[in-house]
Amino acid sequence: MKITSFNPLILTANAEGAMKLFEEMGFERRHKITITENGKDITTVRMKDANGFYVDVAQIDGLPRDMQLIRMNVDNFEEAYEFLKSKGFTNPKGDHTVDTKTNKSAMMQSPTGFAFDLCQHIKEN
Repeated sequence: MKITSFNPLILTANAEGAMKLFEEMGFERRHKITITENGKDITTVRMKDANGFYVDVAQIDGLPRDMQLIRMNVDNFEEAYEFLKSKGFTNPKGDHTVDTKTNKSAMMQSPTGFAFDLCQHIKEN
């Protein structure tokens, strides 16, 4: 398993407000992706600053309070998923993963409570 990127991910019901704050700190919006999960759209915007730091902000309507995860992109989702499970991490949704044309992901929570958004980008051939 190779980690290809590692950065904060903020889940919020007020993504626009969070992104404006990060823009004031020098981050720029790079790209966005929208997926539909359980009938709800989730839009994530990737931001980057001049030093090469990234932060992702996801709009999740109805979220009662903001959450922070560590987004961990890997080159082999299945290998990373099994590695984390062997270390006691659990997927709060059972073994459900989000699978799109360009992405496979799942939240993985540690035994002590911190969480990864485990993700593999799928490149089109």
